[in-house]
Amino acid sequence: MDPVADAAVTVAIAAGKVPEGVIGVAAVAPEVQPGCRVFVHYTGPTDQLRGVCAGMAVLDPGARPHPPHRHPEEELLIVSEGQGEIECDGVTTQVGPGAIMYCAGNTLHGIVNTGPVPMTFYWSKWLA
Repeated sequence: MDPVADAAVTVAIAAGKVPEGVIGVAAVAPEVQPGCRVFVHYTGPTDQLRGVCAGMAVLDPGARPHPPHRHPEEELLIVSEGQGEIECDGVTTQVGPGAIMYCAGNTLHGIVNTGPVPMTFYWSKWLA
C-alpha cells in the first residue's frame, strides 16, 4: 500500500486561534467516511504552537481512516475502545484500550480496527 498525504484531517495553521474550554462530542459534526466517523474538536494555532489538531475517530470492524501516511506534524494517538493494529515507522503493534502511539513528523504510520466491535481512538497532532 502506498503512503498518501493525510487528507482526512490537517492542522489549520491559517485558522483563528483555538478557543479555551471544553468541547463535547455531541457539539462536533462528524466527518463520515466509509467505515469511519471522524470528530475534529480543535484545529488552529495556539499561543505556543503554529497549529494543533485534536479529535476522535470511530472505526468499524476492518476499517481504517486512511492508508498509512505521513504528515509534517508530530502526533499522539490514544486507543480508548476496541482492538487493532498501529503501524509506526515500519513496526506493527497490536493495540487495545490504553495504548498510546507517538510518532515524529513525516513518520509513516496508520491504524486499522482488527476486532469484532467498533474501535475508538483520540489523536492530537501539532506544529511547533
